[in-house]
Amino acid sequence: MITLLAGTNRPQSNSRAIAGLYATMLAERGVASQILDLAELPADFTTTALYENTGKNEAFNQLSRMIQHADKIVFVVPEYNSSFPGVLKAFIDGLDYPYTFKDKKGALIGISSGMQGSGLGLSHLTDILNYLGMHIMAMKLKFAHIEKNFDGKQLTNPLYQELLEQHVAQFIKF
Repeated sequence: MITLLAGTNRPQSNSRAIAGLYATMLAERGVASQILDLAELPADFTTTALYENTGKNEAFNQLSRMIQHADKIVFVVPEYNSSFPGVLKAFIDGLDYPYTFKDKKGALIGISSGMQGSGLGLSHLTDILNYLGMHIMAMKLKFAHIEKNFDGKQLTNPLYQELLEQHVAQFIKF
């Protein structure tokens, strides 16, 4: 099972929409997937699901299980302050250490309003996931100026569409 993780808790985010597009492309190739949208995290999860409260928040536990049972994970990550969203880091910190990501395969897609496509954020996230034992696919997409290149349903930039098609094909083989 491939889990597509929309890496922000912003409701109706572009990350969630890109994850949905990716899921459609996987389905067209006969590959099962599920979407984990961090917008579904309980607002109070940092106090009700972490540390001494591990395992006590069922809503958090349901999302955690989506990661635990995944064979592969695609992270769709927006750029926040030249890195990735803190909510994604807090979510990762709440998962079972060090076992959740160990020996799993992952792929990264960065999106940004600016011109870097979350490149630095993807680098930060790669370091963390490598530390946790995850194997990251070399092809990392960096979709800059996302509002100009995505209409909320489809990538309008032909190059971005081609790159996403290549990414899906490579990740299936990875």
